[in-house]
Amino acid sequence: MRVNCTVNGTDQSADDVWEGESLLYVLRERMGLPGSKNACEQGECGSCTVYLDDVPVCSCLVAAGQVEGRRVRTVEGLSDGEALGPIQKAFVECGAVQCGFCTPGLVVQAHDLVERVPDPSDAEIREALAGNLCRCTGYEKILDAVRLAASRRADSR
Repeated sequence: MRVNCTVNGTDQSADDVWEGESLLYVLRERMGLPGSKNACEQGECGSCTVYLDDVPVCSCLVAAGQVEGRRVRTVEGLSDGEALGPIQKAFVECGAVQCGFCTPGLVVQAHDLVERVPDPSDAEIREALAGNLCRCTGYEKILDAVRLAASRRADSR
């Protein structure tokens, strides 16, 4: 089947998609967007988190056919051209990237939180990121990055 959707603001299509193929596979292997990571393939770790119509989802759990005519935004779509987006920049500055495998999903989830909650509490940050696992276990720097990004966003308003 053919899948048509908008990815990071650009109309995209993928041909010969198998009915059971995941959105994650289509993004990585057919559209050349390797930012979302393939880790558990069960929606347990959050490494593959992307926006689907402005709602964060585990792309490993979304069948490719479900995205027909819909909008997808990946971690690549959170940058500003060649420049890092505010959340991405905060992750780098706070040393929250670590091995980098979980980072794309954490960045998308943190982006969603900061967009919805201008000044998130630590409890709100922890709850928002609860579905994203970091095997390096360095969560404190990740929390610092979200705090920094939220602070900068509040200051810019």
